[in-house]
Amino acid sequence: MRDFAKAGAHVVIVNPSTPIGPGDVKPTPTGRVVVDAALGRMPAYVDTGLNIVHVDDVAAGHLQALDRGRVGERYILGGDDMTLREILVHISRLAGRKPPRIRLPHAALLPLALASETIARITGGSARVTLEGVRMARKHMYFSSEKAVRELGYRWRPPDAAFQDALAWFREHGVVRP
Repeated sequence: MRDFAKAGAHVVIVNPSTPIGPGDVKPTPTGRVVVDAALGRMPAYVDTGLNIVHVDDVAAGHLQALDRGRVGERYILGGDDMTLREILVHISRLAGRKPPRIRLPHAALLPLALASETIARITGGSARVTLEGVRMARKHMYFSSEKAVRELGYRWRPPDAAFQDALAWFREHGVVRP
């Protein structure tokens, strides 16, 4: 896209951080975290972090970028930075579950990821834990949306709104049972 913009195309680029909310049909990997935490399937966590934003706020940010974005510019559409532990605590409490207490070192996940990918290859399914995911989890993926706030008028809700709406949607569609 940046090449198109450099060539003179009227392109405005938006980069969502970690959108969570209703309508996550598949679900996505982050939606799977919400589901697993709500079902009590995440007994442990690693030291990582994400920037959480409500999917509807990202959609609104796209429209704001269309209306007010400067051609050739990039805008991060994010929300609040949270550690994985904080994310799991919030979701677990909203779902009426106890949050995980065990913190695993990243190295402990490598054999699990290898086994998960091997089983997925054999069965034709998808791996729940991947080597790439474990590598990415070594970093805190925190971002600032200040430029989008300043130039687009972008705003976002607290992460709990995203978690609540995602949980309501997953319950309504039978993915998470109360």
